[in-house]
Amino acid sequence: MIDSFLVEFMIIGLFGIGSQWIAWRYRLPAIVVMSIVGLLSGPILGLINPEQDFGELYRPFISIAVAIILFEGSLNLNVKEIKGIGKPVFRIVTWGAFLSWLLGSFAAHYVANLSWAVSLVISAIFIVTGPTVILPLLRQSKLKPRPAKILKWEGIIVDPFGALLAVFAFEIIVFLTGETSTIHSLLYFIFASIVAVLLGWIFGKLIGFSFEVGRVPEYLKSSAVLIAVIACFTIADEIAHETGLLAVTSMGMVLANMGIGSIRQMRHFKEDISILLVSAIFIMLTASLTKETLMQVFSIEIIGYVLLMLFLVRPLVIFLSTIGTGLKIQEKILIGWIAPRGIVALTVASYFASVLAQNDYAGAELVTSVTFALVFFTVCAHGFSIGWLAKKLGLSSEGKPGVLIAGSNGFSVSLAKTLQQLDIPVLITDASWQRLYKVRQAGIPFHYGEILSEQTEYSIDMTPYDYLIAATEYDAYNALVSSTFVPEFGRKDVYRLPIQRNSGDQLEDVDHTIGGRVLFSDDIGFDDLTRKIDLGYTFRKTTLTTKYTFDDFLANCEPETVRILTMKAETGALKFFTDDASIKPVNGDTIISLTPPSKEFNKIKERIIEQREQ
Repeated sequence: MIDSFLVEFMIIGLFGIGSQWIAWRYRLPAIVVMSIVGLLSGPILGLINPEQDFGELYRPFISIAVAIILFEGSLNLNVKEIKGIGKPVFRIVTWGAFLSWLLGSFAAHYVANLSWAVSLVISAIFIVTGPTVILPLLRQSKLKPRPAKILKWEGIIVDPFGALLAVFAFEIIVFLTGETSTIHSLLYFIFASIVAVLLGWIFGKLIGFSFEVGRVPEYLKSSAVLIAVIACFTIADEIAHETGLLAVTSMGMVLANMGIGSIRQMRHFKEDISILLVSAIFIMLTASLTKETLMQVFSIEIIGYVLLMLFLVRPLVIFLSTIGTGLKIQEKILIGWIAPRGIVALTVASYFASVLAQNDYAGAELVTSVTFALVFFTVCAHGFSIGWLAKKLGLSSEGKPGVLIAGSNGFSVSLAKTLQQLDIPVLITDASWQRLYKVRQAGIPFHYGEILSEQTEYSIDMTPYDYLIAATEYDAYNALVSSTFVPEFGRKDVYRLPIQRNSGDQLEDVDHTIGGRVLFSDDIGFDDLTRKIDLGYTFRKTTLTTKYTFDDFLANCEPETVRILTMKAETGALKFFTDDASIKPVNGDTIISLTPPSKEFNKIKERIIEQREQ
């Protein structure tokens, strides 16, 4: 056991972020990796025990972290996104949640052998999925927009209601069993829930208004929102336990729908904090479990309950609640299978485990074991199967990585045509209908609109695209587009045309600080590329073989040839040629290059001679 509080805090951080990196590196569900690491460091090896070591700080820290995570998720709930999916989302978060509660209660009582009191409380907790598990799964699975949005909205909206329903169920049970609770307790809880929603609305409006009129400087905005979230959660939670989650969800949704530009910019900061907190909390929760809890997980009753929840309750709830909503059978199957439980379920369950035990309800000692069993098995089952199932049902955008090109011109259109020939998804976006003329004529997918507009995330499905190229004639605009989308695509996959030293914007002094990698080399700008296209330069696809290697390709290249990218034979992954990238294509890889017309003319001539000789 680690004796130093500071060392333990460091270990939690290292294990959490290390788990995230391992998950990213080997394409594994992050929650699964964190759960395994937490179990190894806690009950199995006895390295740390955060609940015991942190003492009274443990629960407040977990609660505030969950509030921040839930607020960050609710910042993504813009009502514009729900267009076309409002009916199924409403049904799932209302009738679906109610059915899930009832069926889950029956399963807990008759299969897991829990008392009715305990069954009703924990089944209320288990209606939640939550952003801590759903959002990472959606990022890795690349689902098509409709099922992805439904799962995201369900996870974020139902999250606070699960905790509230558990409190409500507990109050009803205490009231009906003739304990200390009275009808006034129930009315007070309902009143406190309404107050929590209003409190979140007030906090959201106050923050939004102060940002809009410039009452808060830019450098304080992220900190101000963070403190406001903690204050909103704490005040509501002090009024009535577990209503704080409802308050921060309300606050996040209000801010998300006020159309404030700085909130969108701040979202990346919130996402970074959310990832850090999710990593730390999951390590802390799993490391704080006991060996006795783990042993109980493998009892036949608990395993049977988990299997029933996985294969009967969830699918049945989705199929019944989405009747007449227009969802396809494939979408119902996928949504009916995907329902991983996460941090909120574990934290709320740990609270009620102690409360139910204090009131001597039979089965209270099994609450933590049942909860962890459902969390771990659903996270593993859904984390490893979502991508496979989505592909089988035709609901995945998986395939060759796509390219999103900002700017319609001769170079970008010709490049897009070549990418299409290789079955690479490509989309050209431009704010000028006139400039999109050649794109429309060529039959290339396009988006007419400003890519920097806040409407872009609702009008363009970004899922198929792994790379972004800013290829307009304006250097400053290319730089702005690159910097804007670096957080979404990642710095290594955002590219822009080189700055035009002679005719473009004077950006030499800041060139090295601009987001996005420079394509090709610094001496080939927009004017050079478009001029080459006008002179008849063509895109050529060269597949390397054992007889024709990359060295042979380089030897045959004319000095004017511009090497564009390589495509890996196995995965379809693209690597663009840049000054700072060392690319060594191998056998089977395809190289795309912009070649002089003479080179292409000679290739055509050689083919004609070969045909005549045959």
